[in-house]
Formats: sequence, structure tokens, C-alpha cells
Amino acid sequence: MAPLIDISQWRKGSQWFEVDRTVATHMVQDTLYYLAFKVFCKPPCYVDEHYFPTLLHIETSSLIANRTITLTDWSRGGSHPATFGEADISEEFFKRILDGQDCLYNGQNSSICVLFARKFAPSALQPLLHLASTVLGFT
Repeated sequence: MAPLIDISQWRKGSQWFEVDRTVATHMVQDTLYYLAFKVFCKPPCYVDEHYFPTLLHIETSSLIANRTITLTDWSRGGSHPATFGEADISEEFFKRILDGQDCLYNGQNSSICVLFARKFAPSALQPLLHLASTVLGFT
């Protein structure tokens, strides 16, 4: 999509996000970037995962958090993130979500990088329930 969109401006995000009225106005008024995506964005490029995050990064970077609150594992490759199953659930898994990272949120340091993880298989339910009381302090 160069020269209109440089690779450093390209973003991939979740298809679920929230915007306020100002940002939404930028989204519906865009004709420049939409046309480029209409021509060049074919699967595995998706409007909700690529166009909106890229557009908002370029047009409204100062108005968005420019980060995710969801732990998503792309390390296994493919166009979809990994699904966490029974074998993935451990105290170490919770530590990856809750501890030990320094992240930026609206330009400020934050020790909270993600609030939850994405894509759990049904087999993960029992291990999650079993560890919740220990790791999260539920009784």
C-alpha cells in the first residue's frame, strides 16, 4: 500500500474495540485509506483487524491507547491466534497475564499490560476454575 501507507504505520488489532465519538467520526469520514484497503486488502488481510487499527494509528494516534489489553498468542503462526487449552493453563500462564511487565498506556508507564487472554478451548475451563482460587484469590 506504499507510498500511501508505510510499513511502520501498518497495524493489526482485534476485531473487537471501542471508540469514542471523535474517533468514530474519523472512521466514517475516511475515503483515502479505505480505497487503498478496498483494492489491496485481501484475506488474510481483514478490514476490522487491519484497516481500522492502521487508519486510527495514522489519523488519531494521540486519541487512542495504541495498545491491546488482551494477551493473544501469535507464536504458532497462521491467520488466527492460538487457542489456549488444558495443557496451557498453569500458574505460569497467569503470571504471563498479570505480572512482571512494564508497558505504556497513553504515554505513561503501567505495570498492567493485559487484563485477560483470548481464545480458550472448552478443555481449559476446569484448569482455569481450579487455579482461580489460588492465583486470583477467589474462594
